[in-house]
Amino acid sequence: MIQEHFIESFDGTRLYYEVEGEGPCDLLLCDGIGCDGWIWKYMRPMLLKHGRIIHLHLRGHGRTEDPHNPAAVRMEDLADDWEIVLKAENSKRAYLLGHSMGVQICLETYHRHPDRIAGLILLCGSFEHLVSTFHDGPALEIFVPIMQALSRLAPKPVRSVWRYVMTQPIAFYIARLTEVHTDLTIATDFQEYFDHMSAVDPKIFFDMLAAAGRHSAASYIDQIAVPALVVSGECDHFTPAHLSAKMASRIPNAEALVVEEGTHATPVEYPTLVNYHIENFIARNEQAARGDASSEAADPAAASED
Repeated sequence: MIQEHFIESFDGTRLYYEVEGEGPCDLLLCDGIGCDGWIWKYMRPMLLKHGRIIHLHLRGHGRTEDPHNPAAVRMEDLADDWEIVLKAENSKRAYLLGHSMGVQICLETYHRHPDRIAGLILLCGSFEHLVSTFHDGPALEIFVPIMQALSRLAPKPVRSVWRYVMTQPIAFYIARLTEVHTDLTIATDFQEYFDHMSAVDPKIFFDMLAAAGRHSAASYIDQIAVPALVVSGECDHFTPAHLSAKMASRIPNAEALVVEEGTHATPVEYPTLVNYHIENFIARNEQAARGDASSEAADPAAASED
């Protein structure tokens, strides 16, 4: 049974999050920009076997309010939203799962609030400068500032056009031609994604995307002290696989999975393969944690030191 919660964040923004299941660890679902959960649809049943799922809607997404402070859309702000939720839920051992921009949110959440985090599962994302790495070219760097300006100068017309485009069938077919696997995508899956996108204020969307473009975890990624699983799609053009490979090489205790022919939507294109590796990663690390705890409990020297 899914429990629904609202909580006030640091700037007064009313956050919405869901809690489902129970278990020895928490599994935190960090969406990418424009999403409020569609990427996890084939993963949630597997995750429920291992722990409690906590899914927070991003600022201005889904049922979370638009930010009360319009400037508070940085990765640091989104990480602090998570800390408020984790405190409310008394979460002490959590795995951060992030897709796309959610990878940067995971890294920043770990960096700012590491004590609660047991591991990172990073899907189809990068550790820095999301905008400049799109298709390994400058197109998005040019496009985003233009859309930010238009969203400020003519918010109502831009929002009307945005909603219209996102709700038309042509949006799915453009996505199939440019960003997702043509043989493995289901229209109903992606209609949910475009429905989510259409509900987001384009000003918030492009301001948040610009913030992701400025953000970098390069200064601390080498000091991450928890295990990580980095999943990438071989044919991902939004966040090319070589960026995930670089991220995995810099995280001290990371393992990498490259999905052949996978795109930016790899978790819904290849759910069986991706779920297998995630489940194995969680199970191994939870077993190791139980083993460490048992060893400490059985070690008189460790007990006396406490």
